Amino acid sequence: MDATLIVIDSDAELMRAHALADRLMASGDPADLARLEAQARLIAAYEESKWPRRMPSTPAIVRYLMDQHGFSRADMVPILGTASRVSEVLRGKKGLSMTMVQRLRARFGVPADVLLPAPKAPTRRAGKRKAA
Repeated sequence: MDATLIVIDSDAELMRAHALADRLMASGDPADLARLEAQARLIAAYEESKWPRRMPSTPAIVRYLMDQHGFSRADMVPILGTASRVSEVLRGKKGLSMTMVQRLRARFGVPADVLLPAPKAPTRRAGKRKAA
């Protein structure tokens, strides 16, 4: 199959690129498979720039863990403290303490970096330094 790569700048070109990738997948020619890999990288780069991944919020992660393990709010009390603290964490009103993170890690086997918020970027001050 004689095919060129499609550089993607719009959703219409994205659709064309997907169609080309589908045709290349059906081919057994090694040259087409190399084109397929290159086109897949172009597709992935466009999709990542258009729809970047966002980290889920801590309450969303805790709710997901509860759902996957069949836990109720009452089941979370030994892990998060009190019923009111469970409610506050699930509503996003309170963050997780290190003790809570350790208990969640031990119970569900999730890495701590998933449960901890990302560090905030340092902000620059909007003023001039005084000369000494």
